[in-house]
Amino acid sequence: MFFSKKFKSFKTIRHCFFSRKGGFSKGLYKGLNCGKGSNDNKKHIIKNLSLVVNKMQVNLNNLILMHQTHSNKVLEVNKDNLKKKIIADAVITKEKGILLGVVTADCVPILVFDRKNGVIGCIHAGWKGAFSGILENTINKIKKLNFKSNIYASIGPCIGKRSYEVDIDFYKKFVSRSKKNKKFFSQKSKLKKFFDLRKYVTSKLLDLGVKIDQVNHDTFKEKNYFFSFRRSTILNQSDYGRCISVIRLV
Repeated sequence: MFFSKKFKSFKTIRHCFFSRKGGFSKGLYKGLNCGKGSNDNKKHIIKNLSLVVNKMQVNLNNLILMHQTHSNKVLEVNKDNLKKKIIADAVITKEKGILLGVVTADCVPILVFDRKNGVIGCIHAGWKGAFSGILENTINKIKKLNFKSNIYASIGPCIGKRSYEVDIDFYKKFVSRSKKNKKFFSQKSKLKKFFDLRKYVTSKLLDLGVKIDQVNHDTFKEKNYFFSFRRSTILNQSDYGRCISVIRLV
């Protein structure tokens, strides 16, 4: 379990970036796999999620998880849509008693809190979502609820810069949008670059006027603590688990 120092100081929210430690899953998914989209035993996943909600002191029925598709879609959760399937990559709410969750395995989990207006959110930010506007859409949706806001974001464990190798086409995609994006890349070899996903999402949030807090861990390197899509791919494994990050209003 990992926590934001800043968020821990706020008495009106509870949050956690859960690691893979603990839990009931076996084999590839050993530990606290919370990915309903994985091929893990569904009973193990439900037991893992039950463990999470118990620690966060809410009912399992009040855990909101998204069907994540690397989109830029944000949804506000309220009493009307609480029981509906949520296809989005960010959710926000003003409702108490609801636990918002995001699952990741290298992508960036971001927890958000508008301290002024009592709005919380969580964001799933892989490169596709971040590139297509998931961060801007989420923060703008919070600001639409109340123009005068005071928004904080905690950026959780994700793949580290030295673990995220990309090809030249990937690099060109970013640089063709803005020359400023060069600063998020460094040279690995003639045909490969390293991409700093954490720095990229941090920069976007700062541009939006959000106050930032980092929970800085590399999901690829720290295999005892985190699941990693890229590590599983390199090891030629058939699937991978997902860690969960959660936030709720008290």
